[in-house]
Amino acid sequence: MGIFSFFSKKKETLDDGLSKSKENVFSKITRAVAGKSKVDDEVLDDLEDVLVTSDVGVETTLKIIRRIEERVARDKYVTTAELTRLLREEIAALLAENGVEDGESFSIPEGTRPYVIMVVGVNGVGKTTTIGKLAHQFTKAGLKVVLGAGDTFRAAAIDQLEIWAERVGVPLVKQRMQADPASVAYDTLSSAVSSSADVVIIDTAGRLHNKVGLMNELSKIKRVMQKVVPDAPHEVLLVLDGSTGQNAFEQARQFTAATEVNALAVTKLDGTAKGGVVIGISDQFKIPVKYIGLGEGMDDLQLFHKKDFVNSLFGE
Repeated sequence: MGIFSFFSKKKETLDDGLSKSKENVFSKITRAVAGKSKVDDEVLDDLEDVLVTSDVGVETTLKIIRRIEERVARDKYVTTAELTRLLREEIAALLAENGVEDGESFSIPEGTRPYVIMVVGVNGVGKTTTIGKLAHQFTKAGLKVVLGAGDTFRAAAIDQLEIWAERVGVPLVKQRMQADPASVAYDTLSSAVSSSADVVIIDTAGRLHNKVGLMNELSKIKRVMQKVVPDAPHEVLLVLDGSTGQNAFEQARQFTAATEVNALAVTKLDGTAKGGVVIGISDQFKIPVKYIGLGEGMDDLQLFHKKDFVNSLFGE
């Protein structure tokens, strides 16, 4: 497969995966501009409703509307036919200003071996599946990966991660149920260092118990990992279920209060009309969306590209 067919395939997957969200947003915009020739206050009010009900979030919606108002005032006359182009440009610019970088490949920074990723998120968001797909993508890129089954509170979590490890062909470090997650993390990093692994991905318990308990648990895992790799973890990846809409905002709020999340993965976007949540969460929390999940297949975890995403969501 040539490079152009590769990117074409990725674009097809993105368009297909966001089709429900696009249909939802586009039908609302069509109704908002019906019978209008130019973008006026009434159209902007209707557009505000469209974005809020598409799970972009109130604060981010108001930012977008203000930007479009400024464009309309500056350009003097903007037709409703140009509205989706304005939306695409302003939302992509907003994401860029919030530090959302486009991922170019499944790679890790030079000189960081092993690169340690600690994955957090509640049960049911697709956390374990995301870890498996990440391991697959890193392995495809020629990197040596080790997984750590740090969610020791659910037997199913360990079993599910073991299935993924076997499927991808990477080693898994695990202990018995109810074992200390920090101990699992320590063993995983020790194994990774001794085997000269490139990437370590550590699962953690998917519980939103009280914030202090969660903070203490994650802090302990970090401290113990740093006995083996002093600057670990390099990435704290929060996995969110895009299909939950506004509930994903609340999960992001709780986890960012409990630990230093520096990357997001938004899953299950293919089965929902709530794709706008990606825009709102990345804007409100100033944390880059690094990956998006668009299906069940091993290759259906994609790097997030803001322009492609916005074009797929608001394209003609």
